[in-house]
Amino acid sequence: MRDIFVTAVVFGALLLVFKHPHYGIYLWSWLSYMNPHKLAWGFATSIPFAFMTALLTLTVYLFSKEPKRMPWTPETILLIMFLGWVTFTTFFSFYPQLAWEQWYKVFKIQIMTLLTAMLITDRKRLEGLVWVIGLSLAFYGVKGGIFTILHGGVYRVQGPATTFIAGNNEMGLALIMTVPLLRYLHLQAQNWLLRLGLATAMVLTGLAAIGSQSRGALLAAVAMSSLLWLKSRNKVTTAIYIIAAIGLIAAIMPQEYWDRMNTIKNYEQDASAMGRINAWHTAFNLAKDRITGGGFEAFHPSTFRQYAPDPNNVHDVHSIYFEVMGEHGFIGIGFFVLIGLLAWRTGSKVIRECRKDPVRKWAADLAAMTQVSMLGYATGGAFLGLAYFDYYYHLVIILVLAYQIAVKNKWGNSVTGQTADSDASQAIPKVSLAQKRRTRQP
Repeated sequence: MRDIFVTAVVFGALLLVFKHPHYGIYLWSWLSYMNPHKLAWGFATSIPFAFMTALLTLTVYLFSKEPKRMPWTPETILLIMFLGWVTFTTFFSFYPQLAWEQWYKVFKIQIMTLLTAMLITDRKRLEGLVWVIGLSLAFYGVKGGIFTILHGGVYRVQGPATTFIAGNNEMGLALIMTVPLLRYLHLQAQNWLLRLGLATAMVLTGLAAIGSQSRGALLAAVAMSSLLWLKSRNKVTTAIYIIAAIGLIAAIMPQEYWDRMNTIKNYEQDASAMGRINAWHTAFNLAKDRITGGGFEAFHPSTFRQYAPDPNNVHDVHSIYFEVMGEHGFIGIGFFVLIGLLAWRTGSKVIRECRKDPVRKWAADLAAMTQVSMLGYATGGAFLGLAYFDYYYHLVIILVLAYQIAVKNKWGNSVTGQTADSDASQAIPKVSLAQKRRTRQP
């Protein structure tokens, strides 16, 4: 029944894409983050729903009346340059077959990221995207939070197999990154019941991230908590949620969890940590030796034999920074980091321009919470190999679009969220001919 249900929902949604191409972005995001087809048990698990959605969305968009505009910003230009660079390095990869398979996955993600920048053209569409991403991952957050409470934190929260969030570490980071987006939706919600539901989802999602027993997720949570409080509009309410989450964690998580977290301080005695450090040295030595790095999927035993301080300690690199450095050299890691820094700067511009404007305050809230989420990725990702996770690139685009819509008003839309065809004209006060003449008089 799950297979039939998921298939029916996907194909039903695909029909809507013909009329509203931006729905394809929503559907693709839902499939990418929630992976509903991976929760089935039969034929639906092997159907390439995401590819079908991407292909249809791109085709319909090209033949639709939607404006064919790319917001050319430093971020989007760098995203294209980064894609070009990783394509170039793939030609010189150590393991061509594996590298081209990974390149294909990254290529699809980047194309859909850029298509998102072209199709999400007003506040309503942008908030729709945030809702889809937030609820897709909150599904696992609420489920995982309840699971953690019922089992006293003994078992790890994990995601669907063969997805970006399959492992407990990946799931933990994705969930902790979602809490700020839920907070943004909570700030914008008017219905008290919806606000209560989002508040509950925030606490349970944070608890589920801790229940993943990921040390990276814990570090990300610590880094995010203070920034979340500082950037939140209502600091008292935010502090209550943070304290409630801390209280739940302290009451629920077993001693085994705290023993595992304490290994962060004594990493020299932890074999896993030392294996990662060995892999980081390998990535650095590889980048020094080859301007193109080793290409995608470079971290294999033969690479360690040539570049590792300890050739016999073969370990996954487990770091977004060293992953890109080892696979695409110093130029690649330069692109990767600069994309995030420029997006952060754009978010700060949105906050500065919009926080005191009641009409555009939503954009300041969104930029602030997206920055908190990016900090979680930057912190937790230092110990986790999720460099090509579409979540990071969607956060970059969300900040770009918030600036284009609320600050530059790029598409000529009303910043209140209406499309240009509907109420944009109402957002501009009409000036009579007599008034115009009066303003011209010296």
